[in-house]
Amino acid sequence: MPPADPDPPAPPPTPQPPSPVGSQPVPRAMPSRATGPAGSARTAVVWEVLSAVLAETDPAGDGLDVLDAGGGTGGFAVPLGAAGHRVTVVDPSPDSLAALQRRVAEGGLTDRVVGRQGDLSDLSDLVAPGSVDLVLCHSVLEVVEDPAEALAAAAGVLRPGGRLSLLVANRAAAVLVRALAGHPDEAARVLTDLDGRWGPADGVRRRFTVEQLEQLVSAAGLEVEQLHGVRVVADLVPSAVLDTEPGAAAALLALERALSNRLPFRDIATQLHLLAVRR
Repeated sequence: MPPADPDPPAPPPTPQPPSPVGSQPVPRAMPSRATGPAGSARTAVVWEVLSAVLAETDPAGDGLDVLDAGGGTGGFAVPLGAAGHRVTVVDPSPDSLAALQRRVAEGGLTDRVVGRQGDLSDLSDLVAPGSVDLVLCHSVLEVVEDPAEALAAAAGVLRPGGRLSLLVANRAAAVLVRALAGHPDEAARVLTDLDGRWGPADGVRRRFTVEQLEQLVSAAGLEVEQLHGVRVVADLVPSAVLDTEPGAAAALLALERALSNRLPFRDIATQLHLLAVRR
């Protein structure tokens, strides 16, 4: 028998009539992934709260006066400056302020963001009383000598109607973390220690409960408006999963948003974010 013929080639595609001009689909650019505090599951909830408040307070977009106490290298200050606000960063670290200055120069924001060396105890010498629309006090109360005095100083520079954004370490989260790490004795100590520490090697000087935070803010003459949990589950997800699983980062961000103001999840987050207003 003669050898079998090879598979015949597929017939050419049937020609299609040309599409009318303008009907061809235009390739769409892939949406850019959000960067900075808006794009991180660890900071997005705080950024969204601030963005909403700033938009409500400044509907005309003229820009507001913002003080970032302990703002370091400008993780929040630079994006706020880029959004058109006037930001003063007060920080005790000259190295952080030097890094901030470089970021500001690279972003062309030298007329929007300035740095001044000092801390909350120096505010009366650095910022005029009643001159600020928003004070950021993120991860600062954990390290100051007197949280009540620090909050009173922050409240003093706010205008009537101005807001305080306060971010602190959550005592309840440390209890769970130490227990899950196999240290139930240290978890129990967090519950009873005056500052919410698990031992001498604890790198955090002070943690807060929701009730403590609300009492401190009220004592400073401010009214609590919102309270959210930050990093409810973000610290539990391995970074390798976020880097390799398609859509995992976006899903985690959405989950953080959903859990941030729902009990009991809010109250076991790594950090607590409180927004308060000066009446």
